[in-house]
Amino acid sequence: MIYKLLVPGPIDDVEQVRVLEWHVAPGETCTLGQLVVELETHKALVEVRAEHPAVLRTILCDSGQWVAVGAPMALLSDGADEALPDSLDALADMPLAFEVN
Repeated sequence: MIYKLLVPGPIDDVEQVRVLEWHVAPGETCTLGQLVVELETHKALVEVRAEHPAVLRTILCDSGQWVAVGAPMALLSDGADEALPDSLDALADMPLAFEVN
């Protein structure tokens, strides 16, 4: 199954976050609880962790880019051989855990 990794939220008084660093590269598998990406708000650091194992297939926003809360950041899948869709509309959201520091 293909999933969308969305910018987490809600975060108090935050509409956008900046992507700081991806900790998983396309083609790599992330494990349960692994740090996938670090984001920042104007006041805090946000760590996004995988809620289940998956393969990072495509990054949709680069480091340094500002992205709206709820926007897709990446596509992940259960297996590396699954065909990516033409549209993101029908994809399920990837379960994630995030912590605001």
